[in-house]
Amino acid sequence: MEHKRKCISCGEIKQRSELIKITKTSEKIILQPDSKTFGRSAYVCKNKECIEKAFVKNRLGKNLKTNIDKSLLSDLTKLS
Repeated sequence: MEHKRKCISCGEIKQRSELIKITKTSEKIILQPDSKTFGRSAYVCKNKECIEKAFVKNRLGKNLKTNIDKSLLSDLTKLS
């Protein structure tokens, strides 16, 4: 049984495999970390609209409680 998570952009609840996991550790931000990586995490759908919306409204930064570098946007769009 797979766990469900909520997209921070559109608010839809989906299977974890359908979302991109972004985790903030004490040192850096990791995309799609393994299950042993601890830190504050957020999930976003694997589509360009949700990824861009997460940056425009700063939802990703608010959820992870940190400042997000714009270079992360290009890394996320490669995963979608």
